[in-house]
Amino acid sequence: MNQSHCDFSPLKQALKEEIRQVIMALQNNLEVMDNENYCLLENFEKIKEHFISIDMKAASFYLNCYLAPFTDKYLDLSICIQNMSSYRHGGLIVIQREDSLDSLIQLGIPLKAELTHSLLESIFFPGNPLHDGAVMIKANQVVSAANVLPLSDRFVGDKKLGTRHRAALGLSERSDALVLVVSEETGRVSFGFNGNLYPINIG
Repeated sequence: MNQSHCDFSPLKQALKEEIRQVIMALQNNLEVMDNENYCLLENFEKIKEHFISIDMKAASFYLNCYLAPFTDKYLDLSICIQNMSSYRHGGLIVIQREDSLDSLIQLGIPLKAELTHSLLESIFFPGNPLHDGAVMIKANQVVSAANVLPLSDRFVGDKKLGTRHRAALGLSERSDALVLVVSEETGRVSFGFNGNLYPINIG
């Protein structure tokens, strides 16, 4: 298994460049603040949008870092969630790391097949009998599909989460597993890790 934890140089460089741009924008705002005829509100709005972009790029970078030691198939996973997102096919993918998940997951249908993006996309294609529930991945293998995960009771802001997102949070609250979620309603992609949900940039 690839043990290079964060060797994703293009993504890291893009992240660094965006952070530099925000720092420069903040410095420019400091320089014009004494000008009473200059309103900074529009600038702040642009900086806020930039921060959101940085947050999503950082989540993408660390997602790859967290995956790399445990599977060589992060490219297949990336292709899969990009395609599912574009078609708005909902999905829930568990990547087992060090913790055993046997006592936490209600096992679905055993598959024991090599992990490919085509296989994952076909599992989550609407109407497939296996598309409900979570796919379990260990190393480079799809272990099982239609698994049931423990649900979290947490809210995000003032909104109750949907079932897939509650499942991603629920398992990540109880283990070191990483759980990818594709929203059927919006196509947005997040991952659950250490009891938190992080939106990721798949562009």
